[in-house]
Amino acid sequence: MQDDQKSGVVTGALVDAFLDYLRHERNASPLTVRNYGADLGEFATWFHDKTGRECDWARLEPIHARGFLVHLTERKLERATIHLKMSALRSFYRWLVRLGHVKQNPVVGLALPKLAKKLPQFLTVAQMEALLEAPVKTDGEAVAQWRDKAMLEVLYSAGLRIHELVGLNDEDVDLLGEIVRVRGKGKKERLAAIGAPAVDAVQKYQTLRGSDSPRSPLFRNLQGDRLTARSVQRLLKKYLIACGLDPSLTPHKLRHSFATHLLDAGADLRSVQELLGHASLSTTQIYTHVTAERLKKVYQQAHPRA
Repeated sequence: MQDDQKSGVVTGALVDAFLDYLRHERNASPLTVRNYGADLGEFATWFHDKTGRECDWARLEPIHARGFLVHLTERKLERATIHLKMSALRSFYRWLVRLGHVKQNPVVGLALPKLAKKLPQFLTVAQMEALLEAPVKTDGEAVAQWRDKAMLEVLYSAGLRIHELVGLNDEDVDLLGEIVRVRGKGKKERLAAIGAPAVDAVQKYQTLRGSDSPRSPLFRNLQGDRLTARSVQRLLKKYLIACGLDPSLTPHKLRHSFATHLLDAGADLRSVQELLGHASLSTTQIYTHVTAERLKKVYQQAHPRA
């Protein structure tokens, strides 16, 4: 067994190796890798403050994992945040057990706080239509107006995640076939359909912007660089305010709206799963609850004996 000084080095090496595993073998997104690293670093800091010793992952006991859970709970963090932080620790130890670095996962068996069931927020069809028209009704340069309209149209029409949207290149969009090639979570590729309004907006934007290499970013800032996720969030907020809608709504709410509107119109769950790029059908099923809750409200408001 190594002494404490060497243990500190081993601790860092194990975490680094785990993050490399996430990057190269699990194809995890940079955001996931960063969050896992931050959560494991937070645990190591808590352990040092609590015990006065560097964290030796190979000697961690269930009492330490339980103590960290109590610490997170006492900080009044959201239950979902607590689950994410403990999930990082659990995944790390599952990997350590598989490689034989430890015999037992100290996080197994911990009772985490129950997650509150939150239904996804979404915009109505009328609200969505107003939002999609907002860019061309706002003062500004024509190329920026049509870029923003095309961006919102594609985001909603294909039900994309924000990082999928900003990752699109010109060559990923087949305007004639009304298809976009999307690189989703875990670097998995899928084909997503886009409607005629999105096709028209992209075509108008590309005509105004001009084109060069097919591998160039589809959505660019005024300097010609790829538009960032933060920029998309900022622009969405601008148009939400212009429409009198909640400015705190995120781009992901357009994805929720996409799924909800499809199911409301009679699309089957399996098809919506494929369009969203969900690995599991259970992830998609939450949108059926949204539709059911909406129907219940309509029933209660309209039926004379509700």
